[in-house]
Amino acid sequence: MFTSIKRIVRSGFVGFWRNAFVSFSSIFVMTITLLVVGTVMLGNQLLGTTLEQIQNKVDINVYMVTTASQESVLRLKTSLEALPDVREVTYTSREDALAVFRDRHKNDELTIQALEELEENPLGASLAIRAKDTTHYESINAFLKEQQILEDPSAPVIDRVNFNDNKEAIDKLTAIIDTVERVTYIAMLVLVVASILITFNTIRLAIYTTREEISVMRLVGASNTFIRGPFMLQGVMYGLVSGVLTLLILYPVALWLGPATESFFLLNIFNYFVAEFGRLFAVIVGSGVVLGMISSMLAISRYLRV
Repeated sequence: MFTSIKRIVRSGFVGFWRNAFVSFSSIFVMTITLLVVGTVMLGNQLLGTTLEQIQNKVDINVYMVTTASQESVLRLKTSLEALPDVREVTYTSREDALAVFRDRHKNDELTIQALEELEENPLGASLAIRAKDTTHYESINAFLKEQQILEDPSAPVIDRVNFNDNKEAIDKLTAIIDTVERVTYIAMLVLVVASILITFNTIRLAIYTTREEISVMRLVGASNTFIRGPFMLQGVMYGLVSGVLTLLILYPVALWLGPATESFFLLNIFNYFVAEFGRLFAVIVGSGVVLGMISSMLAISRYLRV
């Protein structure tokens, strides 16, 4: 058994170097595909960090009437926090709202003077609601509308909700997320299919150029595994070499882009590359090996009748 494995491995390496030019073509396209896979992984991390920062700035603010009691506002806050789509609800009391207003307009003498002339605090309490996902704001706004309908007209709590003011920004953010994900996966799918087809043709050409050797092996009683093994190994080698080349290319690119991504995205992509190298290696090299095996299996089943 060890001798058979040794011969399969040797035959695979011989076939790999014998068809060096077509092997290079397969490795080139597969490397491009794996570069897209690696770039998507790194890009998704950057995009995820950026979108998380943007999402943290997008929220729904619920402004209460000035006569609303603190108990009523906190009761609404508890109801909102119980919703599965809500990530966080921040309560701002009337006093805190007035303090923030004063600090914001401390250099505006007319505004401060007008505020001093009022006998009472003109600001109401408010709730700032952040959803777990931008697509959840619609349902949260619907819940708030329902709460407004159920309120006692003689003792209202909610004055207004600024969802419509932020709706355009929320919709744009959601559209950007969906578009980026869709385009990325389409490009990856196209390149995966191209890699499989080119590796498929490479293995088919290898089978054609060694057809006489295969005939001789059949005559002397070689097993199907022994005949198919070298071609399977070639496909695995294409994926393995492509995966390693991809990581070798991504390393200096990540090193070069690290400072720029840290200042713009608040994430050093090189530090992430180093910290997650094991996972990146497993995904990229593993994807290459799987692509090579699938291509080889398809070509063998189609053109190698043993």
